[in-house]
Amino acid sequence: MTLFNKYLILTSSQVLDTKDLQVFKVTVNGQDAKFVFGEKHSFKGTPLEITLPFELRRGQEAVVEISFESSPNSSALQWFSPEQTSGKKHPFLFSQCQATHCRAIFPCQDTPAVKLTYYAEISVPKELVALMSANRDGEMPDPDDSSRKIYQFSQNVPIPCYLIALVVGALESRKIGPRTLVWAEKELVDKSAYEFAEAEAMLKTAEDLAGPYVWGQYDLLVLPPSFPYGGMENPCLTFVTPTLLAGDRSLSNVIAHEISHSWTGNLVTNKTWEHFWLNEGHTVYLERRIGGRLFGEQFRHFQALGGWRELQNTINTLGDKNPVTNLTPNLEEVDPDVAYSSVPYEKGFALLFYLEQLLGGPDVFIGFLKAYVQQFAYKSIVTEDWKKFLYSYFKDKVDVLNKVDWNSWFHAPGMPPVKPTYDMTLANACVDLSQRWIK
Repeated sequence: MTLFNKYLILTSSQVLDTKDLQVFKVTVNGQDAKFVFGEKHSFKGTPLEITLPFELRRGQEAVVEISFESSPNSSALQWFSPEQTSGKKHPFLFSQCQATHCRAIFPCQDTPAVKLTYYAEISVPKELVALMSANRDGEMPDPDDSSRKIYQFSQNVPIPCYLIALVVGALESRKIGPRTLVWAEKELVDKSAYEFAEAEAMLKTAEDLAGPYVWGQYDLLVLPPSFPYGGMENPCLTFVTPTLLAGDRSLSNVIAHEISHSWTGNLVTNKTWEHFWLNEGHTVYLERRIGGRLFGEQFRHFQALGGWRELQNTINTLGDKNPVTNLTPNLEEVDPDVAYSSVPYEKGFALLFYLEQLLGGPDVFIGFLKAYVQQFAYKSIVTEDWKKFLYSYFKDKVDVLNKVDWNSWFHAPGMPPVKPTYDMTLANACVDLSQRWIK
């Protein structure tokens, strides 16, 4: 594979992240460039340092071309034999780059602090389909091989590398909304189209809550069962597990979550993984606001209470003194995958839910969320940026905000210092039913 990239290079060299890649050749503006791999790190991979073959003039553009190959054991790619698919006839490939695995596909600046646009051409056998986390620009015959075709993609909204995604397989699609297709192997595609038919209603509700949807297409892709998450918010193409295909749309809140990431996570992004709660806490909050609009406020509180109990279970498992249960943990020399848990999701949501109740209720707080998205769209931020904007937005309620135990919320392990108030109507109905069963 050959990678073309344009970099704003301010020094005589460029360092990129790689992991288990072979690099054969590097050119800069058509001239051969020297490159060298640095020392291999236990989980970060190996830095690739490229030395420019010429002195860069002020304002000069440098086009870096890298010829390379990824490993069959790439931590970002899963390759399936035909026997491992639903159709049993063709192989299947999918990627998962979050948190720091894009470097195992191609050399890049693999940090959420850096955002980029991309264009790609993917050559595949004619009987297969390629999809990416981008808008589809068309397909054409491969001029070098008549048995193959080339799919073209462009992502014009800047994204961090962890949101670059690729899938290749024997896929079919069904239209379920004006901007949504569901993709799956033919054995699952109709079932998937039924299950996720509420996607457009969720999109419209999210737009009303958080602002315009800027990504164009919103497609869903149902992956093989080994996909390691419920869903992944790749722009223009949400990846979901087939375990969501319950037959009654009862697990569709996962889709609301991934839709919400279009604003919180993909548009406004955590600058480092220590601030992952900015992505996930806000997304859980927006997901539950969508559920509240569609199914009622009692439903939102019921989901929120379930989230609090999930947080209790996670902290019981990890230990209430474990530093990874901090809302903003120290991840110095810690693999983000090892620190991954429900804490940034549910502790982050609990903070926002608590603030909603403290600052005037859901209608007041959604105004803050929409303004927050507008303020930091297309940027990567840290918790301090968020907190400063919170104080700026609620400048007439600074005395209320000053009573919040910020240090415990952000830097203390275990459960939050305050439990929000929950409407127990639906939870009590469940308890009553269980008691009737017992009796």
